[in-house]
Amino acid sequence: MATTHRPKDPQRREKIIAATLDVIAEHGIAGTTHRRIAAAAEVPLGSMTYYFSGMEELLTEAFMLMATTVSRRYMEIMDAATTREEAREAVVEVITGDIWETPRTLTLSYELYAFSIKNERVREVIRHWMSQSRVAIGRHFDPMTTYALDAAVEGLTIHRSFQPEITRETVREIVDRLTREDEPPARL
Repeated sequence: MATTHRPKDPQRREKIIAATLDVIAEHGIAGTTHRRIAAAAEVPLGSMTYYFSGMEELLTEAFMLMATTVSRRYMEIMDAATTREEAREAVVEVITGDIWETPRTLTLSYELYAFSIKNERVREVIRHWMSQSRVAIGRHFDPMTTYALDAAVEGLTIHRSFQPEITRETVREIVDRLTREDEPPARL
């Protein structure tokens, strides 16, 4: 497929980053190449080295975009809760709703975690992402419950991808059990 040269494309860098996520979702990190990304972004191959120093930088930027996008949606769901019961239901929605339900998002998250093993900058992206998750949850629950719920979000999304018998009702019961004894966080 021939690519079209667009001399004045101010969004080219962002298009490349977004296309990188598409390529990772389809081919995994091992199958992600500059050529595939350029084709998916419909940019000249030379754009890859113009905008990025190498594949590691590009993968890191792509995972940062993914983490920011997912984190934003996570925060929206948690911030919409105004009562403790709504906060519990928001956690259930984060686990079972549209954030993680797509094979693409799950694939990207698995690739992200695997890539972070050997990449400190990506580990920092994950730490920031987890921190943001805890901030969103912590608005509604005490610190220990917040950590437990954050771990439950991560773990249950993985388990649900392999065990479809873990239903929304099962997740709701787990969240209820984790939050039964917590104390409301102090308001500043």
